Amino acid sequence: MRQSRSDMDAVFGALADPTRRAILTRLSQGDATVNELAEPHDMSLAAVSRHVHVLADVGLMSRIREGKNIRCQLNAAPLREATSWLTGYQRFWDQKLDALGEFLEGDDV
Repeated sequence: MRQSRSDMDAVFGALADPTRRAILTRLSQGDATVNELAEPHDMSLAAVSRHVHVLADVGLMSRIREGKNIRCQLNAAPLREATSWLTGYQRFWDQKLDALGEFLEGDDV
């Protein structure tokens, strides 16, 4: 399933915040409760909860209620379209840098 432009925009918007990126990095190591996600951050539990909601709203994670706790789980699927888009630019810049290297090697600059 291909993400729409607005879906990809929302994913990039969510990834723009360093706290949300840190939360995703933590979740890449395994599921965690919201309390566990909040531990390394110098902010209130409510603030971390808002970050968790943003990530869940764009589909980068899911929340599973377990009694009083909420367990969070990474969902990397929305990153596929973003990664594909970024890979295209990586190829572009690799080609440009290769051409520049060939130019510089050929002219004895």
